[in-house]
Amino acid sequence: MSRLPTKTQSAPTATLTSHAMLVPWGLFAQRIGLVEALENISIPQRQREYTPQTKLIEFLVSILAGCAYLKDISRGPHPLDQDLAAAQAWGQEGWADYSGVSRTLKACTEETVTAVKEALEAVSRPFIEQEALRDRGVLIYDGDLTGRPVSNASTTYPGAAFGWMSDTVQLGYQAALVSLHSPTYGRLWLSVEQHPGDTVSSSQAEALVRAAEARTRARPWRRTDLLSQRIAQHRAVLQEAKAKQARAQARWEQAQQRLAQVQEERHRWAQQVAELESLYRARNRPERPHSRLAQARRKLAVRERRIGRRRKELEQARRRLERCRQKVANLEAELERLEQRLAQFIEDNRTNPWPIRAIFRLDGGFASGPNVALLIEMGYEVYSKATNGQVVKAWRRRVTPTTSWTRVGKNAEMVAWEKERIANCPYPLDIAVERFHTGEKERYGLLLHYGQDPVTTDLRGWFTFYNGRQTIEAGVKEGKNVFQMHHLKVRSSGGLVIQEEFAAFAANFVRWAAAWLHDTCPDAPVPFDTARPSVKQMVRVGANTSAWVIWQPQGCLLRFTELSAFAGVELIIQGSVAFQLPSPLFKSCVFSPI
Repeated sequence: MSRLPTKTQSAPTATLTSHAMLVPWGLFAQRIGLVEALENISIPQRQREYTPQTKLIEFLVSILAGCAYLKDISRGPHPLDQDLAAAQAWGQEGWADYSGVSRTLKACTEETVTAVKEALEAVSRPFIEQEALRDRGVLIYDGDLTGRPVSNASTTYPGAAFGWMSDTVQLGYQAALVSLHSPTYGRLWLSVEQHPGDTVSSSQAEALVRAAEARTRARPWRRTDLLSQRIAQHRAVLQEAKAKQARAQARWEQAQQRLAQVQEERHRWAQQVAELESLYRARNRPERPHSRLAQARRKLAVRERRIGRRRKELEQARRRLERCRQKVANLEAELERLEQRLAQFIEDNRTNPWPIRAIFRLDGGFASGPNVALLIEMGYEVYSKATNGQVVKAWRRRVTPTTSWTRVGKNAEMVAWEKERIANCPYPLDIAVERFHTGEKERYGLLLHYGQDPVTTDLRGWFTFYNGRQTIEAGVKEGKNVFQMHHLKVRSSGGLVIQEEFAAFAANFVRWAAAWLHDTCPDAPVPFDTARPSVKQMVRVGANTSAWVIWQPQGCLLRFTELSAFAGVELIIQGSVAFQLPSPLFKSCVFSPI
């Protein structure tokens, strides 16, 4: 149940807030159980004026308010910790100084971080699963890796490492993000994981897919038939490699025998030279060019040179054998991994009564051959892009002067091939060369696709759909510029992870709250007359403008002041809102009224 301020007067009184949208967001947070979930998290810190849980909630609220730095809570133009109305809307008696919030985040342990993730996931689950089930046709995921740079001279950020960020090498972290295309909200973040700055995209593809499946609780039918065929082909390659190893073993043993033979011959000739030298000295005979001693010396020299060659041959045979052994070991390890994958996929299919169609759009950094193969075997349709310049050049050479290009954009053209191969991927892909006209220069790219859509016959559709992944790039930009993720507000390991979790959750929360507010106040004027307003406007303007809050038994009245960007607008927040929770049989849940 929502907690409203206690009324001690017969008539309601107005309280001024400098953070207007934090009031309805706080009421919504109470409705969906967010406040209660965060208040139940155990934090190993003593309580003083405010509980550690209150300060944890305050940190989330500061992100929703777009605070660039933690100290803005107390030292900003409109200090959040002085806003009693916002605190009351979030069910709190007040807010702590920013220094107290910092100490609480520093006290958060791994157990606390896990509890925060579980709490946010539990609150998010109804909304995410509802979107996953809203359109049973196809789920569209986008994955990306974005840098969180810090000062290169800093030594106080735990786990930070130098890596490629924003077109330069910087110290910091990488955030692995996966989002879901939402029919209702446009974009929903499913997962965010913080990694050291030297983490590369190619190592995160499987983790992104697993995270998406964990959050939506939906997955496609695993392509065990393709994987079984791949395993059979792999076994044939392994057998050939073992045969090659056996031949290399035989050559190595032969080289050993040949070396031993010539060493024995050298030993015999060395003995004969020594005997002849002793005989010549005893008889005081001179050594002539064609004498027996001279001939023996030449025979010995031949064996010594031959030993050098035999040793080189033996070393070459040893290296060849070692390469064969290593290849066999790698193939055996790969076979074991594929067989384990097949067993897991068979079990996945057995426990998947409602397989869905799913598409994963990934940046070129994720598009290694093994990653593409894995996603295909996991049942996904893949849209990606090759970023290796040599691969792009290789496919450009297939374009001839007579090749017919198809215009797909204002300055973009494409030409495509169906069911072609790339290195290290055992499955055929649709491949397209892109050509962009930028002034007097031309730039090229390479698109990759696997799936049921006939993309090679609709190049404009292929180009448009893949570039639709700009939604996740817009989300990354929104996180950095709206929720201020280009500033890491804390330097404790637990606090850094919580900030990532809160920022991703905040982007979803504002969208959910906007839809709820639209249903609650259907007659509200611009910009509150839509279920999908500008998140940037709601945070930067709405959450940082003044309004009068009048608490009422059934809810509250939010009246924006004359100095507000929304002067004259009134929002009456009351009543109950129904929404549908997803399940195999579709159940409904109604929020209790305030």
